[in-house]
Amino acid sequence: MPIATPEVYNEMLDRAKAGKFAYPAINVTSSQTLHAALRGFAEAESDGIIQISTGGAEFLGGQHSKDMVTGAVALAEFAHIVAKKYDVTVALHTDHCPKDKLDGYVRPLLAVSEERVARGENPLFQSHMWDGSAETLADNLSIAQELLERARAAKIILEVEITPTGGEEDGVTHEINDSLYTTVDDAIRTAEALGLGEKGRYLLAASFGNVHGVYKPGNVVLRPELLKELNEGVAAKFGKASPFDFVFHGGSGSTEQEIATALDNGVVKMNIDTDTQYAFTRPVAAHMFQNYDGVLKVDGEVGNKKTYDPRTWGKLAEASMAARVVEACSNLRSAGTKIK
Repeated sequence: MPIATPEVYNEMLDRAKAGKFAYPAINVTSSQTLHAALRGFAEAESDGIIQISTGGAEFLGGQHSKDMVTGAVALAEFAHIVAKKYDVTVALHTDHCPKDKLDGYVRPLLAVSEERVARGENPLFQSHMWDGSAETLADNLSIAQELLERARAAKIILEVEITPTGGEEDGVTHEINDSLYTTVDDAIRTAEALGLGEKGRYLLAASFGNVHGVYKPGNVVLRPELLKELNEGVAAKFGKASPFDFVFHGGSGSTEQEIATALDNGVVKMNIDTDTQYAFTRPVAAHMFQNYDGVLKVDGEVGNKKTYDPRTWGKLAEASMAARVVEACSNLRSAGTKIK
């Protein structure tokens, strides 16, 4: 069962929450980065999440048309075939989608899965993200209600981001300031609008100082203990213990202690993109510098086909990214927890 069924995906998330670990959610932009993620999960004996952002989907759609839906569907279909060769279970997810891209990305993808479910099949993706962090909370939750209803009917889990994450992600930018911390009132309003499971399951990307992109430890003030306050505040009002399944965004540069605290307080999914991008590119750069006169036709020579063959440096990139995924599984305590 390489691609999780809706039932298995729910089981995965329940196991993570009970075991206080999280699944690395690895952004991919090609068949090769997909294989790198799958390889990393397999080597770590960890189930995981493969995700495609709007920018990643546009890239996958090809530079001629840049069609996001085509790109996402094509890679998802490809994943359903090649994942069978890896002894782990993965869920397919779409990452950040702001309001102006919903009609060109998430809503059409929901329609694809609705058609599949109507035929008695499983959805193509197991979860989708709605990023309404640039909207008012009222507008954000209003759109989330519509999307959650459709997602539930298609056996899909929705991820919502209710308050800003700093930095830049696929063109969505937020300043790094005090607004990067979700309040208990924000969490209560979310529970009032979306329920606590009875209207459909959702993952909550709450903000505790997170910043997308690249930063060194100490440059951003993360407060993962805030997640405990959000859970307790909502639990006190609604009587449901540990009500939220949290997502950790903007984790590059986080310390091991910050990650551990987040896991202890309910994080079940952590997005990883910047670090795996670098892991993929670093050996390629080394190969090009070390084989300069082979990858280029210098001074009228013909170069060395074995060095500029994309398979040569592509294998190095895949291995390096896979190793970074293994590291992520270890940090998030998911290594060795795969569903048997």
